[in-house]
Amino acid sequence: MKLNFTLRKNLTRIVYLTLLFSSSLWSQNTNVPENNEEIDMNDLEVGLVLSGGGAKGLAHIGALKVIEDAGVRIDYIGGTSMGAIVGALYASGYSAKELDSIFRSVDFDTFIQDQLPRDAKTFYEKEDSEKYAVTLPFDKFKVGLPKGLSKGQNFYNQFSRYTAHVNDISDFSKLPIPFFCMATNIETGQQVLLDKGYLPEAVAASGALPSIFNPIEVDGILMTDGGVSNNYPVEEIKRKGAEVVIGIDVQDTLMPRDQLNSITNIMLQISNFRTIKAMKDKVADTEIYIKPSIMDFSVMSFDQADEIIASGQKAAFSNYEKLKTIAKLQKTSKPKKKVPKTEENLLISGLTITGNTRYTRAYIRGKLKLKTPSVTTYKKLNEGINNLSATGNFDRVSHKLIDTKEGKELVLNVKESENKMLLRFALHYDDLYQTAALVNVTRKSLFFNNDVLSLDVALGDNIRYNLDYYIDKGFYWSTGLKYRYTNFKKAFDFAFIGQFGEIPNLGINTIDIDYTDFNLQAYAETLVRQTFSVGLGAEYKRLRIISETFGEDENQIPRTVFEDSDYWSAFGYIKFDTYDNKYFPKRGILFEGDIHSYLFSSDFTNSFNEFSIAKAQLGYATPLFRNTSLILSMEAGTKIGNAAINSLDFLLGGFGARTINNFIPFYGYDFLGITGRSFAKGLITIDYEPFKKNHFNVSANFANVGNKLFSTGRWFEDPEFTGYALGYGLDTFAGPVQIKYSYSPELDESNWFFSIGFWF
Repeated sequence: MKLNFTLRKNLTRIVYLTLLFSSSLWSQNTNVPENNEEIDMNDLEVGLVLSGGGAKGLAHIGALKVIEDAGVRIDYIGGTSMGAIVGALYASGYSAKELDSIFRSVDFDTFIQDQLPRDAKTFYEKEDSEKYAVTLPFDKFKVGLPKGLSKGQNFYNQFSRYTAHVNDISDFSKLPIPFFCMATNIETGQQVLLDKGYLPEAVAASGALPSIFNPIEVDGILMTDGGVSNNYPVEEIKRKGAEVVIGIDVQDTLMPRDQLNSITNIMLQISNFRTIKAMKDKVADTEIYIKPSIMDFSVMSFDQADEIIASGQKAAFSNYEKLKTIAKLQKTSKPKKKVPKTEENLLISGLTITGNTRYTRAYIRGKLKLKTPSVTTYKKLNEGINNLSATGNFDRVSHKLIDTKEGKELVLNVKESENKMLLRFALHYDDLYQTAALVNVTRKSLFFNNDVLSLDVALGDNIRYNLDYYIDKGFYWSTGLKYRYTNFKKAFDFAFIGQFGEIPNLGINTIDIDYTDFNLQAYAETLVRQTFSVGLGAEYKRLRIISETFGEDENQIPRTVFEDSDYWSAFGYIKFDTYDNKYFPKRGILFEGDIHSYLFSSDFTNSFNEFSIAKAQLGYATPLFRNTSLILSMEAGTKIGNAAINSLDFLLGGFGARTINNFIPFYGYDFLGITGRSFAKGLITIDYEPFKKNHFNVSANFANVGNKLFSTGRWFEDPEFTGYALGYGLDTFAGPVQIKYSYSPELDESNWFFSIGFWF
């Protein structure tokens, strides 16, 4: 006769506790006949509790390997934060070994920092995102702080893919293993138990680590990391029906006094008081308590995954005999069904968009690059989601695929960003423009929902500014206005000034040049793909080049004016860019072609006739072998027509300066060290990354420069100019830090070049 549930539960607990701590008693009671009804009584229901702890939560994977090996069947899983992420994947059918493979293949830097791939951005968005180190809300001219470092878009996309096989399950008790996770209502501080809904959304809310990830809104409640209110939900899992609880705790312990030496550690210590105090009772309610040794790791130690997983394995193994005892009190579990491989191809039969008010359905569809019905892939779908997120116009882009008779319905929910105004900063140093602090004010939706007004002011040794206005129409024709002011002062070799005509022999080696460029453009461009753009426009330019080293102008001011003209031109361009990194590309292709036709001029030198300038660059990057990449580049340009205007000739030399007009970087020579009306250049670089974001590289470049290089065929002759460089670069959140030592055999001279921060 079967016992009622309450009596069965109590007796089972008594038997379990007795057997757990008495191996001799166990040996006397194991031979129970297979047809004995007490087998039902002894089929323990086991709950697994996984605490939060950031990167330290990787220890859960190591512990799960041991639990599996001991033969324990998990009947319920409750997790918080990182414990929710690991627990949800395990509950959806993955084995511990599969979890190990998944987490070792993840680039956590990309997940945490929301580093969307470059090819998810338009050319305007690429330039915009690769210029600023710090971005702050600035609505109503009041400086605010961001809600988090990341929106969590990359995590959401990838987690949705991993759990696609349980996409239609909205009651988490119906998962292969019943599951729930904990989040925190950020308005009230109360815990929220999530056991229904959309699994990726629930897990994202549970893992929204404060200051790292933005809070997540679920069912009208704004939620943050569950660890704030309940980092170890042991009571909740017992209410679900677990009779025995295995708990894996990767929370911090209180730090000793000597470690309380920073504001970060002090704030962390304070936040841990409540959690650690609550754990005293929770540990007592845990039948098998596994506490990996994670003191040497932080919540961000994802680069130490091997050691953290091993620590979880070691801690669980110390409880191995107890785990085997539990397994013997359970019925043999059915073999775990293998998680089906997600089909890459998707038939999207329809699209539902919710949450949009300012941005139209057509705008969103254009960014998604999705027509319905159509066959696409998960990769292309995620690219479209990233395209939408890369605009910066949405705090979150949630999506779900629902099975229909015709295929899959894509349900897209967007949360439009409340921030319309931004204040942004960056720092930079290079050998041409010298020191600069960049301050930017950006205003979105000024006149139209999809427009952007941006003002850059670079304060420092050489003041510069840019004013951009852009109306983004996606894959239709977008339009823009640019106004740029650039100025620098630099001492140049005396021979440089010879391009401007006959000058007296003054017996000096260098002269100081003051170079000023005003530039106004009106243009329109269209995207064939996110990576391919065609544009055309009109340009006004005012170019002024003077020196105070010698001479006297018409007002008897001691200076010489070499150029002081206005130019009006029409231009067209083609761009194709699949580089994965602007400064240290490992793969991809870059092509830029540009032609300017100069139609009118105020003609300071009285020598103007119509002329054109055409130039093009082709770059290719590919991995050679582990951590080593090859970058090849070919570049050429020529002036067509009037040869009398020298101020817009090609100027080769220096390293990496922002290329206004026809400045072309060239190792071995100082900035603007080589001049000519046409040039052909080749560059080869081998880049080695021994440690993450640290780059050592060696480069060689070759060029021919002359007045009629292509019509005479001289561009294909042995190079007249050569240069070599050894360099080190560090890729930081504020931009690259680069040092280059370059040498020219022709000059038998060397140059050092330095740059710090993003170029602007």
